[in-house]
Amino acid sequence: MRILWAKANKILPVSSGGDIRSFHLLRQLPATDDVTFFSYYDGDMDREYEMQLEKQLPGCVCVATGKKVDSKLARGMDYLRCLPQDAPYAVSRFASPKVRDRLRSAIFKIRPDVVLCDFLDAAVNFPRRLPVPSVLFQHNVESEIWRRHAETETNLLRRRVFGHEYNKMLRYEKAMVAKFDRIIAVSEHDRSLMSGWVDARRIDIVPTGVDLSQFQTGEVRDSGSKLVVFTGAMDWEPNIDAVEHFCATVWPNVIAKHPEARFRIVGRNPDPRVLRLHGDNVEVTGSVASVVSHLEEAVVVVVPLRIGGGTRLKIYEAMAAGKAVISTSVGAEGLQVNPEKDIWIADEPRAMAQAVIQLLEDDQLRFRLGRAAAEQAARFDWPIVAGTFRKILCSSARGSRETNISGELVPAGDSIRSR
Repeated sequence: MRILWAKANKILPVSSGGDIRSFHLLRQLPATDDVTFFSYYDGDMDREYEMQLEKQLPGCVCVATGKKVDSKLARGMDYLRCLPQDAPYAVSRFASPKVRDRLRSAIFKIRPDVVLCDFLDAAVNFPRRLPVPSVLFQHNVESEIWRRHAETETNLLRRRVFGHEYNKMLRYEKAMVAKFDRIIAVSEHDRSLMSGWVDARRIDIVPTGVDLSQFQTGEVRDSGSKLVVFTGAMDWEPNIDAVEHFCATVWPNVIAKHPEARFRIVGRNPDPRVLRLHGDNVEVTGSVASVVSHLEEAVVVVVPLRIGGGTRLKIYEAMAAGKAVISTSVGAEGLQVNPEKDIWIADEPRAMAQAVIQLLEDDQLRFRLGRAAAEQAARFDWPIVAGTFRKILCSSARGSRETNISGELVPAGDSIRSR
């Protein structure tokens, strides 16, 4: 099977949740299929990136758009330039006639059996009509993220901007979901949301995976410290909101009970709002070579997200490392996890603080939760997940628009549903 896989933004270094998901699936598919990865990115040509990508994904096609938006002022001006467009800025900022032409040429040159659009933002450069079967890989329902932004934002101006972008995103996302032959969602929750827009038989589910060889050591280790860890890209608004809210409403209650406790925020490109959280008992690491060592040191891992979509790979990574995880319902939304057995769900600040305190104090409870978490995560190793993904692409390549096959392929188990 010949697959053309198109994605906006550089995929290397692999750090964000979506990039991790795409990268591992891309690495699994060439064993059985001919995959061409079409990667485009802003700015001038980055030879080092393209050389490294060729090593990881041989035969890739790279396009540098030449567009530079490298400051807040430039981003603001670019936003105003894109404001009259129908597409939301999160999508329209990736529009490029150069990319559109190169992608169209690649389709006719490679003649793929199926073409895959990775994330909604890449759809803006796809031809209006595709001559081959097409799949949209929806890591998130993007409009749901913007809706939650608008609901939780307290700044009036930002709230209005978020509301405006939500309305544009909703219209655009509905149109794109209808345009592509098949949709791949990452959770039943996301599939349910999109089923209101198109026939649910056109939407398949591929669960989030985890690299067991990297995270699972065969035994649950505990540093014995009172270290609480959060991992994630710290330039992503839902993560910024999560740690700000946690430090303001949850962490003071934990420190009042355990003054020696520490909270470590691990992730690339920390926003100034995140950097300001650094203090006596809060550490901001910035970019790290790997989150594995930080997870190994953690006693408890928290995922206090109030905004988001898709599924959080950070949860399965922490679970695979055998760690006790405390998450909000939004944080664990769509994941096949079992509350009170392999994960702790706490939505209110007081409940989350009490959960952190109890797990810091109760070694047996913490170990039991961590062991169950590791067992659950073991069901989602990337080769297993990639097998599900490939079967959907094969079905799409045969031209089926309405044959949902994910139900028999997704591992059985209870899932967190939207609340």
